[in-house]
Amino acid sequence: QVQLVESGGGLVQPGGSLRLSCVASGIAFSISSMAWFRQAPGKQRELVARISISGSTNYADSVKGRFTISRDNAKNTMYLQMNSLKFEDTAVYYCNAVAASSGSRWGQGIQVTVSS
Repeated sequence: QVQLVESGGGLVQPGGSLRLSCVASGIAFSISSMAWFRQAPGKQRELVARISISGSTNYADSVKGRFTISRDNAKNTMYLQMNSLKFEDTAVYYCNAVAASSGSRWGQGIQVTVSS
């Protein structure tokens, strides 16, 4: 059974930092493309950052220079380091894994709220 479990969300002030984690089980993590998406109230889900099997990364323009995506294949875990957080980063953040054997899978999502 595939499971993606996010953690590390919460409430933070503007300019603050958070690190999200996504622990995967039941999938071939090392050969999965991993990504973070987010969905703010009333908006469509959008890609935040993606990390490929080889470790190459790409980011949404809105988070470039502030967020860093990484992965630890030995721990089946993906991370999103979020710095200089802004009000507009408030959203539910979702972990996504794509592998040939299991298709696209999603975590349950975790809330990130940036508020003073």
